[in-house]
Amino acid sequence: METSADTPQMDVYNRIWLSIAERKLKPGTRLKEEQLAEIFSVSRARVRQALSALEHDGLVTLVPHRGAFVSQPSTEEARDIFFARRTIETSLVARLCAAATADDLARMHAHVEEERAARAAGDTKATILLSGGFHLLIGELAGSPYLWEVLRDLVSRTSLIMAMYQTRSQADCGPDEHAEVLEAIRNADAARAQHLMDHHLDHLEGKLDLDDTTEETNDLRDILS
Repeated sequence: METSADTPQMDVYNRIWLSIAERKLKPGTRLKEEQLAEIFSVSRARVRQALSALEHDGLVTLVPHRGAFVSQPSTEEARDIFFARRTIETSLVARLCAAATADDLARMHAHVEEERAARAAGDTKATILLSGGFHLLIGELAGSPYLWEVLRDLVSRTSLIMAMYQTRSQADCGPDEHAEVLEAIRNADAARAQHLMDHHLDHLEGKLDLDDTTEETNDLRDILS
């Protein structure tokens, strides 16, 4: 049975999302249905479903009579996203400090090691996915499906914000700070875990150049093919 993860529209969604996260698709880029359908060898109906899901997650803006564009979050939105993430994630790590099992800690440790390996190998795609995945894993293990959904949305929007305001020369969210958060959780030290997560997200927000202007975008075919 086909699942939502392997439907054609989810492949379109995931590849556009990753291109945004990798800073290949710039904010403001027009996403033409007919061109996307040709690139991905799917129907325009599938493309529309993917674009609708991307709009729901705040990554795409659908403009009547004009089409779809990669969203362009304002600096105020960027600050709000990080404020929301700090509020939610500091609470989640505190909850996890009180509830984490040995299996939970093993999963988090394995995840951080995967991050280290991806970074050492220069695998940008895996590094980006694993970096956001660490935060989602905290949400999952903390046992709140609702907050996990909220966090997933915030992490996706963060990728867009980074694409718009972070320079390529700056490092992404890395495994060393994740490892420190994990160690605090392992020690059931909620105060330290919250401090480290708050510092980690402050560090990410501090990398944003809010005066930066977007560069000219490349051709969709070059980016997504």
